[in-house]
Amino acid sequence: MNWQAVWNNIVDFFSGNVWNIVTFIVVLVFGIIAVKLSINILRRMLRRTRMEPIAVGFIMAIVKFLLYLILVLVLLEILGIGITWIVTAFSAAFLAIGLALQNNIANIANGIIIVSSGMFKKGDYIAVDGVEGSVSQINFLYITLITPDNKRITIPNNKILNDIVTNYDSNNTRRVNLEFEVGYDNDVEKVKQTVLECMKSNGLVRLDPEPFCRLKSMGDNNLLFVARCWCDREDYWTVYFDITETVFNEFKRRGISIDYNQVEIRQRTDSPVSPVVGEGLPPRVEKKRNKKHHFDLENGDLKELFPIRRKEKREAKKQ
Repeated sequence: MNWQAVWNNIVDFFSGNVWNIVTFIVVLVFGIIAVKLSINILRRMLRRTRMEPIAVGFIMAIVKFLLYLILVLVLLEILGIGITWIVTAFSAAFLAIGLALQNNIANIANGIIIVSSGMFKKGDYIAVDGVEGSVSQINFLYITLITPDNKRITIPNNKILNDIVTNYDSNNTRRVNLEFEVGYDNDVEKVKQTVLECMKSNGLVRLDPEPFCRLKSMGDNNLLFVARCWCDREDYWTVYFDITETVFNEFKRRGISIDYNQVEIRQRTDSPVSPVVGEGLPPRVEKKRNKKHHFDLENGDLKELFPIRRKEKREAKKQ
């Protein structure tokens, strides 16, 4: 290779395009500053609206990509490089990517619909596709639910829009539905009065709408009563369990019998012998568990990386 010829070509290029190079550098510097300022201003404007944070992040990512793409095309035009073939290449690449990732693109489109419609938000307790839990993460491909027993479930956005979604936290209040079975020998009015007093005595139960209790049906062996009361959504399970326990205790205290199935028991006359295996319970052997410490650089507290504080460092230096 003739290095001298290569060097001469480089020198000729720079000497013949001095003003283009200067213009390129000026446009590059001021273009980056303009893009950053535009993104900053747009982000501040969007944060003042009621738009969901995930929607703001998605819009900002698209705007940022488009602004930098425009800046790159302008810079190539300044250097005299034709951008027609670049645009053509980009179009072909986007078409190929779109065909390969059509399912993901559908999920992204559905994610935009979910976020823009306000179907649910982070922290809401929802049920979809036979599973339910609290929404811990929403993005434009899937949502993540944390179930009451701490399981992590991921559901694609495409599945959500094609299924029935129940949002238990869409309103500030929820109705607690309860059912109680008692024997036929009980007074209906006494049972109703007892259940109503139990619900009204609970400070978490709202008195407007007023609690409700009526006889629902007469079964083969018992009377079925239904009770309804309203509470704040975060108090639902507390009210449900508290009222169930209170009603049970009050039924016993007031002599209201709770019907139960009758079982016939027959005593055996022989003495069955079952073989005994082993010599009792084995001693407990504790499992050795390795404590894994994972630090999140994006969301974690950086002070955890530097456990020695300034005061402790000074004391260490003095010593």
